[in-house]
Amino acid sequence: MRKKYIICGLKVLCDFRYPIMNSRAEKYLCDFSGEADMVLDNDEEALESFKAKYPHLSMSECEVMNTTSRFYRRLIGFGGFMLHSSAVAVDGSAYLFSAPSGTGKSTHVQQWVKLFGAKAQIINDDKPAIIVREDGIFAAGTPWSGKSELNMNKIVPLKGICVLERSEVNRIAPLPKDEALFFIMNQTLRPSQPELMDRLLSLLDKTLLTVPVWKLGCNISTDAAKTAYEAMSGAVTA
Repeated sequence: MRKKYIICGLKVLCDFRYPIMNSRAEKYLCDFSGEADMVLDNDEEALESFKAKYPHLSMSECEVMNTTSRFYRRLIGFGGFMLHSSAVAVDGSAYLFSAPSGTGKSTHVQQWVKLFGAKAQIINDDKPAIIVREDGIFAAGTPWSGKSELNMNKIVPLKGICVLERSEVNRIAPLPKDEALFFIMNQTLRPSQPELMDRLLSLLDKTLLTVPVWKLGCNISTDAAKTAYEAMSGAVTA
């Protein structure tokens, strides 16, 4: 049965059928009026296809994969895109940390939680959306957060994006726009339709003109979070 959700500010109808997505999507439920912006009806044939490709996955996990790709492809047409990253908000600003799988983006964001306590909120621990609007660039939580349950129904102004790499010494520096674009293109969902790819490139260009991108070499410590926060926010921690 279809239910109504507000996700990334969009009215979404979806008939989630399995436990993972039903649970994660609860905080996005909203009895909106008027027509939906997006309808994500489950396709049993598509789910069975995922199951055939990945027999070790449950049908619930297949639903996560299927609806993830479908939502984020359609989101491009509404001025948003996914960045494989972990998003944390502090004092009303969002910071995204991206890296190839296994580098430690979630581990780094947990250091922000240790450093800032309840002031730090994890918006989405794996696949936050970046929303491009006339009034600014925003990070948004969605129920599609990879293997993690960590996501929030929030849209927060995006202060900075950071590319992580492991390092014994904590260091941070601005990343040139061409390098940032290359990295982000490899950490987002790239549509096959030419018109959507053109739209994505336009959204990326607007994002990179507005939001600073950094490269952080870090170890596992709250000092790494302090180094990142002070550079990206321009503030000094106590």
